Amino acid sequence: MAQTIVITGASSGIGAATAYKFLDAGWNVALLARRLDMLEKISDSNENAISIVCDVTDETAVKNAFTKASNHFGEIDVLFNNAGIFPPGSRFDEISLEAWKSSVDVNLTGMFICAREAFRHMTKSGGRIINNGSISAVTPRANSAAYTSTKHAITGLTKCIALDGRDLNICCGQIDIGNANTELVANLIKQGGPMETMDVKDAANAVFNMANLPLSTNVLSMTIMANKMPFVGRG
Repeated sequence: MAQTIVITGASSGIGAATAYKFLDAGWNVALLARRLDMLEKISDSNENAISIVCDVTDETAVKNAFTKASNHFGEIDVLFNNAGIFPPGSRFDEISLEAWKSSVDVNLTGMFICAREAFRHMTKSGGRIINNGSISAVTPRANSAAYTSTKHAITGLTKCIALDGRDLNICCGQIDIGNANTELVANLIKQGGPMETMDVKDAANAVFNMANLPLSTNVLSMTIMANKMPFVGRG
């Protein structure tokens, strides 16, 4: 019987690449995002996929989405908690409260709501939650205090979920992804100039490897990055 993964932020970028990876491997995939037309470009060509419009900041919408996925496929084995936003870069003193709140709403509260709902579905049979932390969970990019703060918070959230899920056979790990060839990174390049990137399929493969581990094993934290991007060391 095919396993089932729920992917948030599945309409583009890392989420879409991960959806294609799991579908190619024969998994059932529930695709969650706000843009139905983008989701259907993936799901319409594969009977193992279902598209569900969902705003991750809406508690009721998330609950309904997971219920729909569970009713359609059965047990939910994995959540790739991927949905996130990167607000326009601003120096710290110029960050608007609106930008701060929107970052917290989507990147932190949205991840909490989705992880909590997945956890609830996994209490009987176990499962795995994979949070997209971004390498900003470790080292910030300039002019990104709102985004970086939420991603640092994901590290604490991940550890708490892993601890609370331990006796229930629920694993939780975090993947910190560097510059992949996505629309988001393309916009950053337009704003700040050239940067080293990696194929988005490499990030999807890493998520796939984490998801396929037995529940007796957990990757608590993984960093995957373009080899030449300036993340470690000094220039």
